[in-house]
Amino acid sequence: MIKVGDTIPEGKVAKIAAQGAGLINTREFFADKKAILFGVPGAFTPVCSEKHLPGFLALADKLAEKGINAILCLSVNDRHVMNAWAKDQNVGDKVIMLADGKADFTKALGMDIDIDNMGVRSKRFALVIDHGKVKHLALEETTGAHSVSSAETLLKAL
Repeated sequence: MIKVGDTIPEGKVAKIAAQGAGLINTREFFADKKAILFGVPGAFTPVCSEKHLPGFLALADKLAEKGINAILCLSVNDRHVMNAWAKDQNVGDKVIMLADGKADFTKALGMDIDIDNMGVRSKRFALVIDHGKVKHLALEETTGAHSVSSAETLLKAL
């Protein structure tokens, strides 16, 4: 599993259509940014839709004031599901939505989990990445928890 001090692994993850569809090369993308990458178990799931993503949307400007250049939401869903979820949540350009359909990047991070009724998904986590290096790791004990990886907690940590 990725840890503080590690370089973000290289991978290609799909960006949703409304944000300029295409693939992001993670190593290149994070190389010149201070960013937050947070992972969720699934689009449209209760904690993800009611708390985790909305928290980052609400605090995007305050996080930017702390030097965050980009906020990214990673989920093991296809790009069409992530696009629909972004529209449902009125994401706009505040959070870049990433679809990791085969969980390749999620696995490279060591953040994959097999959830009985959902299959392979992402653990609930958040990383602060500064020029490609992990500076802060917040991993929830369960996928239903939402305290250490919340936008509010990360804002305090910055």
